[in-house]
Amino acid sequence: MTQSADDRPSGSHLPGTQADGSASPVDEAAAWLEATAGIPRPAPQLRAGDDFEREPVEGAGQAHSALGRGGDAGKPRRRAAQAPPEDPVLLGPDADAEEVARKILLDQLTGQARSRAELATKLAKRRVPEEVAERLLDRFEEVGLVDDAAFARLWVESRQPGKGLGRRALAQELRRKGIDEEVARSALAEVEPEDEEEAARELVRRKLRTMRNVDRATATRRLGGMLARKGHSGDIVWRVVREELEARGLEDPENCADLHGEDWSP
Repeated sequence: MTQSADDRPSGSHLPGTQADGSASPVDEAAAWLEATAGIPRPAPQLRAGDDFEREPVEGAGQAHSALGRGGDAGKPRRRAAQAPPEDPVLLGPDADAEEVARKILLDQLTGQARSRAELATKLAKRRVPEEVAERLLDRFEEVGLVDDAAFARLWVESRQPGKGLGRRALAQELRRKGIDEEVARSALAEVEPEDEEEAARELVRRKLRTMRNVDRATATRRLGGMLARKGHSGDIVWRVVREELEARGLEDPENCADLHGEDWSP
């Protein structure tokens, strides 16, 4: 037997509604079947816009926490990188003052000779106690690893022909290296006057090859100033500049006479 809509129990419907606010036909039918035939209404289906609360899932918080750490849950943890062995030189003299000083000296002397004063300055900058530095430097001198006389000779032999330096400039460089004046004088005495003059001539010849459209007076001043800065004596400056300009047809007797009377000390 069929009942009319009026026979259906009022208020027995699901919460679904139509656009005008009344119960939808589907919801009314479900309510009527439940009231008359005892057929339970189906569980409401979630629709877009429905509010609902999630049931807590076991372990969900832990998983979420793991994802927050980059999603590496379950992966083997990386072992922390081990620090490299400590370098006693980087630790400073507190590690072992003598060991530190010895390593510094050997590093400084590898592939290059150095004066005792240079090495002492290096040790002082690394905070090596003065008494330790002096003791080791004395020992290095005894075995020939530190030799200021040999250092001065090598310095002069390389700088004089290579840079065209005169004795005055070489003496200043040795002084800055901390070489004793007597040791420096002995090394400079080995420079032959002919070698010193030839080095000055080579400097002038190279310079002349780069000079263009320069009058004789300007060339004389420039060449004389260059040789003076290289530490050559006034006699060498005057003679070399005059002869080299004359060889190229640029000699000016008047200018060369002025050049000879000039004070070329740097």
